[in-house]
Amino acid sequence: MKPTSENLEMFLPKVRGRYLFDVTLASSTWFRVGGPAQVTFKPADVQDLCFFLQNRPVNLPVHVIGVGSNLLVRDGGVEGVVIRLGQGFTNMYVNETTIDVGAAVLDRNVAALSCEAGISGFEFLCGIPGTIGGALRMNAGAYGSEIAHILLNAIVVDPTGSIHRLTPQDLGLTYRHCDLPKDWIFIGASFKGNVGNTQEIEQKISTFLKERERTQPVKSQTGGSTFANPEGAKAWELIEKAGCRGLKKGGAMMSDLHCNFMLNTGGATAADLEALGEEVRQRVLEVTGVDLRWEIERIGIKDGSQIGEKAA
Repeated sequence: MKPTSENLEMFLPKVRGRYLFDVTLASSTWFRVGGPAQVTFKPADVQDLCFFLQNRPVNLPVHVIGVGSNLLVRDGGVEGVVIRLGQGFTNMYVNETTIDVGAAVLDRNVAALSCEAGISGFEFLCGIPGTIGGALRMNAGAYGSEIAHILLNAIVVDPTGSIHRLTPQDLGLTYRHCDLPKDWIFIGASFKGNVGNTQEIEQKISTFLKERERTQPVKSQTGGSTFANPEGAKAWELIEKAGCRGLKKGGAMMSDLHCNFMLNTGGATAADLEALGEEVRQRVLEVTGVDLRWEIERIGIKDGSQIGEKAA
């Protein structure tokens, strides 16, 4: 017998964490849109996660999400298991100028901890919404710094449940990119900073936060930067040039404040948001010749498709 939507529960390994079935993911993303996951799994800890991976059904699709800050879940929902790392992955430990953290720790909390400990180099994390796991996955950056600049090594679990410790070189970190396959899961990392002055670090963080609030729609339902900056250019300038500032589709809109931010103005569907992003890409390509690359991750099935059909 093969797993189906109706009998999937009987094929899942007996874990210490929690399984939830057919629960919407909309409330788990900053856009507040998207359909349900067939299964949501919240592992108790690293060992529980590894046990699940070692004993899950063969070919069962697995996705990992954090706090959904740069994630668009399609309206048809997500096939297979969505893993959400929680309390068992929120460890933080300081040793001189090194900080070890779990993948579920919020980026801004690492910035705050570094300030308390007088460690510089982590200030930019205050401006990155989301978790360390997500920041590692996309080599997140802001204000001239990025994860690759401070990373010593990352701890990951492969699809068979084996744990590995990988260097930045192993991960192939480049601008908003990581070579690690999507089915490998970040569970923690070690970062290296420098001895700093707490007051100076605090002032730098304050300056970054004020600048972010002044230039970005931080109080809106958004997903952060929609597109990565092409080499030698800024995505927002290309979007502006293509006449897409304030462009709307259904309840979705490119922000007037920062036109590389896509907003759910109320009542938008994931289809509205994705279609708006694709229209912006097409207009930018026609006007500038540049093919913008999505920075927001999109997962799931387009509304109207059936479970088992992959979205384009």
